[in-house]
Amino acid sequence: MKLFGTDGVRGVANTEPMTVETALKLGRAAAYVFRNSDRRHRIVIGKDTRLSGYMLENALVAGICSMGVDVLLIGPLPTPGTAFITRSLRADAGIMISASHNPYEDNGIKFFSRNGCKLPDRTEERMEKLIASGELDSIRPTALDVGKAYRVDDAQGRYVEFVKNSFPKGMVLDGLKIVLDCANGAGYRAAPRILMELGAQVIVLNTEPDGTNINRNCGSLHPEIIAEAVPRHNAHVGISLDGDADRVIMVDEEGQVVDGDHMMGVCALDLKESGALRGNCLVATVMSNYGLEKAMKKAGITMLRVKVGDRYVTEEMLKRDAALGGEQSGHIIFGDYTTTGDGMITTLQMLRILRSKETKLSLLRKRIPKYPQVLVNIVVQHKKRLEDLSAVTKLIRRAEKELGSEGRVLVRYSGTENIARVMIEGRDASAIQAMADKIGEAIRKESGAGSGQKRAKG
Repeated sequence: MKLFGTDGVRGVANTEPMTVETALKLGRAAAYVFRNSDRRHRIVIGKDTRLSGYMLENALVAGICSMGVDVLLIGPLPTPGTAFITRSLRADAGIMISASHNPYEDNGIKFFSRNGCKLPDRTEERMEKLIASGELDSIRPTALDVGKAYRVDDAQGRYVEFVKNSFPKGMVLDGLKIVLDCANGAGYRAAPRILMELGAQVIVLNTEPDGTNINRNCGSLHPEIIAEAVPRHNAHVGISLDGDADRVIMVDEEGQVVDGDHMMGVCALDLKESGALRGNCLVATVMSNYGLEKAMKKAGITMLRVKVGDRYVTEEMLKRDAALGGEQSGHIIFGDYTTTGDGMITTLQMLRILRSKETKLSLLRKRIPKYPQVLVNIVVQHKKRLEDLSAVTKLIRRAEKELGSEGRVLVRYSGTENIARVMIEGRDASAIQAMADKIGEAIRKESGAGSGQKRAKG
């Protein structure tokens, strides 16, 4: 049994593993793992706006309480809000019910430790073993030893103040017109409130969740929504959150997309200028654009790459005491403020730079050049070791030689699907597409692919 993926447990709601039966077992396992003394223990549960959140929330509560641990329910709140409330209330763990940017039919369960960090692989593996072994079946507290569930009424207000405290005291957003897309998700109440309380004029989109419209043609996967709205409203900035508001994509006043790589680069340069870039490094993933790496090198900043997943970024940041890290998708972690990606803290840091430098977002965006990038996905029957595929390794070496210091090649398998991914960056879009197609075709032939390949990104 393999429950945990890159970011918790995820799947179609009401089918395995996202069933009430498995959620109840996950709740029992979490309560057991995080219970480390005879005192009363507490676990925070937050969720986004999906219809299935009610079902999974109740199953988790039942599982946790059945192990003698109390539950603190905070309702719809961004994922980083759940992490913050876990720390703020000194709880033993936190759980977020969300499938992030996925459609409403899906759902997920993410776990946080008491310090608000996502769980390491070894803890997830322990929980899986507990569920698979049935070891917990005989543990049945009774009478006064069963847990209770409490609702935390001021969770949203606590989170709003926490985010606002990441913005300089005395600085306001008066005169700034912002288009905000909340994706009908977990940030639909908190995000507009944060910006309005700081003085911005906010044009709000997609803040009417009905349980089924989260991420539907809106949010960070559809920046074209704010790209159209910003020029039309003559706004200064566009902000687009995903369903659980832990990531953000921005749009400048020209309607051009500002992604996670742009934002990481802009913030890294700003932190270095002020002497606040601890470790003089930026932690990114293997998917971040080569243009970001070149810009950081030019500025004398070391860029470290880790595998995909914001928890791996956080782990590396903690290891190096780094101030900044994140992903191209818009998960940005500011180590001085939080332990996980937070779309609104990222937004406020970008707005702080705009205000302090009295500049435009388009000018900041242009400080971080982006290389053309192509991604080809190949469905494979078996994940053979790439180094054993002679034709593939030969083509990879040839591409790397041709690109030299002006591009890079990344070939890897998906962590959750039988898919090989070929990503190439370079200055010539047509040349790198041809390289990626050749490597993809070689993988298909040598690995026994079933249904060919497809271009995922140009």
